Amino acid sequence: MYVTMMMTDQMLELPPLLNGEVPVMHHMINGDASQQVIVVQVNPGETFTIRREDGTLQCIQGPAEVPMMSPNGSIPPIHVPPGYISQVLEDTTGVRRVVVTPHSECYPPSYSPAISPTHHLPPPYMTHPHFIPTSHTAYYPPASPGDVPPHQYYQHRLPPIYPEEIIPLYNMSTFLGREEYCKPQPKKPKERPTERQSLSRVSTPPSSSYKNGSACNSTPNGYSKNHSGTAATGGGGGSPGNKRTERRARGSPKHTESDQQDPVLDTRRDQDVPSGMDKPQVCKVQAHSALVSWSRATQVGASGRGQTDGAPQSCSYELLLADKSCDGKYKVVYSGEELQYTLTDLRPATDYHVRVSAVCNSVKGPHSEVRAFTTHSAPPETPLPPRLSHRTKSSLTLQWKPPVDNGSKITSYILEWDEGKKNSVFRECYFGHQRHFKVMRLCPAVGYTFRVAALNDIGPSGFSPEVVFHTTGSLPQMPLAPRLLRAGTSWVALEWTRPSGCSPDEALTYTLEMQDDSKGPEFKAVYSGAELSSRMEGLNRNTSYRFRLTTCSAEWKSTPSSILVCRTTADKPGPPAAPRVSAVTSHGFCVTWDPPQDDGGCGDLTYLLEMSEGNSEEGSQWEVVYRGPLREHVCKDLNASTRYTVRLSAIGSGGHSQYVDSLHVCTLSMPPGTCRPITVQGSVKHREVNLQWEGPVCDVENESLVYSVEMSGVEEEANPMQVYNGTHTECTVGSLLPGATYRFRVRAANDAGYGPYTEFVEVTTAAGPPGQCVVPVINLTSHTCAVVSWETDESSGADISGYQLDWGRDQDSLEMIYNGTETFCEISNLEAAASYCCRLQATNQAGAGPYSDLGWCRTPAAAPNAVVSLYLQESVSLPADEEPFSPSTCLALAWDEPNCNGQEITCYTIAMGETLITAGNATCHVIRNLQPDSEYSVQVRAENSVGAGPFGPSLQVRTKPLPPSPPKLECAATGPQSLKLRWGDSNSRGLITDDTTYVLQMEDRNQRFVPIYRGPSHTFKVQRLSESSRYTFRIQAVSEAGEGPFSDTHTFTTTKSVPPTLKAPRVAQLEGNACEVTWESVPPMRGDRITYVLQVLGGKESEYRQVYKGEDTSYQLFGLQWNTDYRLRVFVCRRCSDTSQELCGPFSPSTHFSPRRTNTAVALEPGSVSTSTPKALTDEQFASLIVLGVAGASIIIAYLLQLLI
Repeated sequence: MYVTMMMTDQMLELPPLLNGEVPVMHHMINGDASQQVIVVQVNPGETFTIRREDGTLQCIQGPAEVPMMSPNGSIPPIHVPPGYISQVLEDTTGVRRVVVTPHSECYPPSYSPAISPTHHLPPPYMTHPHFIPTSHTAYYPPASPGDVPPHQYYQHRLPPIYPEEIIPLYNMSTFLGREEYCKPQPKKPKERPTERQSLSRVSTPPSSSYKNGSACNSTPNGYSKNHSGTAATGGGGGSPGNKRTERRARGSPKHTESDQQDPVLDTRRDQDVPSGMDKPQVCKVQAHSALVSWSRATQVGASGRGQTDGAPQSCSYELLLADKSCDGKYKVVYSGEELQYTLTDLRPATDYHVRVSAVCNSVKGPHSEVRAFTTHSAPPETPLPPRLSHRTKSSLTLQWKPPVDNGSKITSYILEWDEGKKNSVFRECYFGHQRHFKVMRLCPAVGYTFRVAALNDIGPSGFSPEVVFHTTGSLPQMPLAPRLLRAGTSWVALEWTRPSGCSPDEALTYTLEMQDDSKGPEFKAVYSGAELSSRMEGLNRNTSYRFRLTTCSAEWKSTPSSILVCRTTADKPGPPAAPRVSAVTSHGFCVTWDPPQDDGGCGDLTYLLEMSEGNSEEGSQWEVVYRGPLREHVCKDLNASTRYTVRLSAIGSGGHSQYVDSLHVCTLSMPPGTCRPITVQGSVKHREVNLQWEGPVCDVENESLVYSVEMSGVEEEANPMQVYNGTHTECTVGSLLPGATYRFRVRAANDAGYGPYTEFVEVTTAAGPPGQCVVPVINLTSHTCAVVSWETDESSGADISGYQLDWGRDQDSLEMIYNGTETFCEISNLEAAASYCCRLQATNQAGAGPYSDLGWCRTPAAAPNAVVSLYLQESVSLPADEEPFSPSTCLALAWDEPNCNGQEITCYTIAMGETLITAGNATCHVIRNLQPDSEYSVQVRAENSVGAGPFGPSLQVRTKPLPPSPPKLECAATGPQSLKLRWGDSNSRGLITDDTTYVLQMEDRNQRFVPIYRGPSHTFKVQRLSESSRYTFRIQAVSEAGEGPFSDTHTFTTTKSVPPTLKAPRVAQLEGNACEVTWESVPPMRGDRITYVLQVLGGKESEYRQVYKGEDTSYQLFGLQWNTDYRLRVFVCRRCSDTSQELCGPFSPSTHFSPRRTNTAVALEPGSVSTSTPKALTDEQFASLIVLGVAGASIIIAYLLQLLI
């Protein structure tokens, strides 16, 4: 163990944990100059034990470097066990180290012995809590770059705490039996530049870092130590001269024999050892990462049995990674309790091998089998910057090295440059598989920036760092700026001179660049050639442009010249819009106009307005009346009734525009003078008066004047009102009051305005007929009587001699009902709830006045009128939820609605004898529960909210007799396809007469009854039915009394069909005295089985005997007698599957057969006879002969007719 102490006045280079993770450490170091930091280096296989302030112990498993702080600036006392010594060494840098070493001749100078006791420090020298976490979880290489590397700080599960001050700890090699820490740690292999940082920091675990070698073939103390305290025979390879087996290890505590039998040590001997691990699984393999997972380890005791009792102990796992082969060096990349780990920072297209081991209770189990995998390919690494291989004034030759392809062959390279513009905008100058390129046509002494990227099938790499290379030579002389020769509205002509420093024989090319603000701030080439002048067309007028010149040769290109700013000229503006004239008076008018559509590009315009007096423009002098930028001008101080002509033009920097079309304006005349006074023409009437006057004297001939006549009353405060406005000098004023006095005056007006009024003239109208009366007042005394009154009107100027009152239902039906001097009138015999109107007219000696406005009234409502149209309905349609209508016990009454007299009818009352029946407001009603064939007298009256009206005339009605009851329905005969039904008379309340009609109905498949018969018969045969089917029927009787009710439903079932009759069987003689009988087959009938029965009658037998019954259609008979007559017949039997009944059909016709001795088999068809016995023709044969005869006769007759025609 080494204890390194560094003073705080020296520059302390802390480990990553001290620098990054614990910022408070600098404060501790720099805050107190007397404090010192001590770094305790714990070698692999050793345990550094520290006693805390609270008395507890903390064990730190090596390898680790533990930074500690001395509170008083002195080296803390190091308590060493027997057999160990401590030394203080100081190197050239001033760093003092406390070295604790055993008395051994073989150990590395930089590492402590493999078997070392536990060292203790007093509580003041405790480590900072940030350095030693409290977790007991195994801690291996950190994931972040700022964590402590594995060779500096390891933390394992704490071993059992012993009561002694000095705690012995056994080396892991004792359990594994293969490692000894007497060989110096090998140097780490030189890391590749492409290795990731996390992989470069993974150290080799102790099991692979220290191997047995020839330099030291014994343990540091000359012995190996195991759990039992005896000499080890394996693993460490003990010394051959070691015969003192009971000697304890140097530096270990003294123990007696009783101590060697400590039960705690016995317990440690029996601790569980982890078994072998399964091969890990690798998934989600990418170019730079992969997910490794493994199963949980099982634990095996020291006796070889699995652990079966006690609490389960957690294990940590070490994941090792190698990137060469299975026998290469593995590095620990993960240590923890998780069952999976994601490997990162892997190299693409690289073969890796992983294995895993378990560590339980500081005991490491064997490694698992190796799992190999290969990462995916990736885009190439970022290449190095290109190098310059050759340069000239106008070219640069670049080369570059290929980067790491990451598993996919590089297909091409991309070289970009900034074209010497220094604007960080790169453009591609080469794309291909070559690793060199020559850039041509460059400017001398100019720096160009380049960068390169590689491309493979996976994708492109990043661009290399930018590098700048300069061409050789000196910069050419900057040319002079171009000069402006001439400028137009859409063009400019420029010229320039040849640089003075160039030889006459050198070929130069000039590039003229232009910058247009409307297209952006960039300069764009508009001319390139050897000429010393150029003309640019297509420019905007009155616009500024910037030009610069660049000179080029075969080897160089100059910098742009200074900038020339020139502007195109403005164009002549277009003519303004046509002027408009407004506010014309007798001495002036206002002229306005709009700017021209084309201002010539100059923007600001000056307008020129000229005016001349007269009707013609020829020979007239134009006078400028306005010159300026405004677009409006008022012409003043002009002559009245004079014609003027104006014209307009625009003036800009480009010239004078054309004149617009001339505009003619005529000023207004002066207002007219006073007219002659008004005179009355003719006699004055009571309602109107005719006025006449003369116009004023006019200065202008044929001047049109307008006259305005006003009228007012004789009162001073009366406001005049205009009663006439026109060009005539006379008018008629109407709508005047009789006998009233009015005042009139007149004035004239022309285009210039109105003249003065004349003096008022008073006129009094004559007396007239009375004026319009006010609307009469109507007072209703009842619904049949009204009183009309009115007031007297004295505004006519004469006394009223009488009144006339017109009365009616509307304006068209008004009739005079009163004429007299009274101011009221009584009217009777009116209708209830009816509207009436009236009007009034007054008369005097001058005549009759106008009618007044109409006066309206409405008489109040009354009880309804009598119901006069009562009748009996023949057919009635009732809702489905009501009781059906029976004409024998019900009467259906209907009537027309009477006049309701202004109120809606609420109900009707039906009087039937002394019985009153209240009905609704409908005009029909059904009276039920009456006696059949009885006569009744019926009356109806209507009622409303006012009261009940009178009964109408009576109606004599009679109910009909009862309809007949349904007869009894029964089935007379049943068949397979028909049912014969019959019905008879029924003892019911109805009488069955000869004119009774019966309606027979049958239920269909939709469970609806449909009529199948209607008539007077008592039987009916239902045809076309299905065999063995159920059918439901009902019947109804209909007579003059109406339709009777339907009977109850009756269900009848058809029988099963009997099998059909077969044709005569066919007989074929076989060899010997045998024959074969065949007959036709019958298909199954509704699923029932069919059997055939064959009967034979032969010789002297009197009855047929059955010889076969089965389902076959043929049968062979044997043992027949020669020359004997036989008759054969067959019939069909149907076996009903539902009733097990057997139905047999009729016999088929018989077939005659007589076996004969012959060599040829004789086949007899049905109906054949022997030669000895004649047989009659069958019905079919006879019918065939008749048909043939008729056909032959028809042919002969047709032939004869053809001959005759």
